[in-house]
Amino acid sequence: MDIKGLERTANKVRIGIVTAVHSAKCGHPGGALSSADILTYLFFQEMNIDPANPKKEDRDRFVLSKGHSAPGYYSVLANRGFFPVEDLKTLRHTGSYLQGHPDMKHIPGVDMSSGSLGQGISAAVGMALGAKLKGANNRVYCLLGDGEIEEGQVWEAAMFAGFRKLDNLVLIVDNNDLQIDGHLNEVCSPDPIDEKFKAFNFNVITINGNDMAEVAKAFEAAKAVKDKPTAIIANTVKGKGVSFMENQAGWHGKAPNDEEFETAMKDLERLGEEIG
Repeated sequence: MDIKGLERTANKVRIGIVTAVHSAKCGHPGGALSSADILTYLFFQEMNIDPANPKKEDRDRFVLSKGHSAPGYYSVLANRGFFPVEDLKTLRHTGSYLQGHPDMKHIPGVDMSSGSLGQGISAAVGMALGAKLKGANNRVYCLLGDGEIEEGQVWEAAMFAGFRKLDNLVLIVDNNDLQIDGHLNEVCSPDPIDEKFKAFNFNVITINGNDMAEVAKAFEAAKAVKDKPTAIIANTVKGKGVSFMENQAGWHGKAPNDEEFETAMKDLERLGEEIG
């Protein structure tokens, strides 16, 4: 798929995110919207996956370490064909398999249940090591939040990955500069993020994570790296694509009402027209 096609798909993913959260009347739209371009590139271009056979042994693995951004994960899986897009409207409903955090036992395409911040990266590192020990060629991708990396467990896992030279591992930090309580530098800044990962023997690439061309170049560059895991620091806009959500910490974990939903849909419709 070319860049324009990926941008159009990312817009569909954003529509799915807002639709799901509005239907649930709760959830986390801000960080799901900021990472929609990254998720779209991974699931539509980068990863070796098959919606018809979600458990195939040689598939690439993905771990959403910031599990609260599940609406984005679910939307990209649905749009990729793992389950019906219509099911996004059941998000968090009683009896739905699409609950507030990813569940590997019930959701096709989910490789790891997640939600407790900081833990997903450890699972991803274990998957990458396991592939190395088996001599397998599959790659492992893990999406973290910038607020999440304030957790100490993240750096224990990073230390291990760098020491073991897990070049089949790619971490992506959704660096939108906002967490639930506000800006990172007002809460507990993890900066400089790039230098920290470099200190743990990572290849580090910094990009605009809402620019699909830059996203594509970063993942292509990561494939060429040997003897080091890669950390992609993706500078993004929280709430990207929805005018009243952009750069607003209050939209970390809040659903739009009916009027706000209509405004959001118009924003995304207009964005789709601009993409062409």
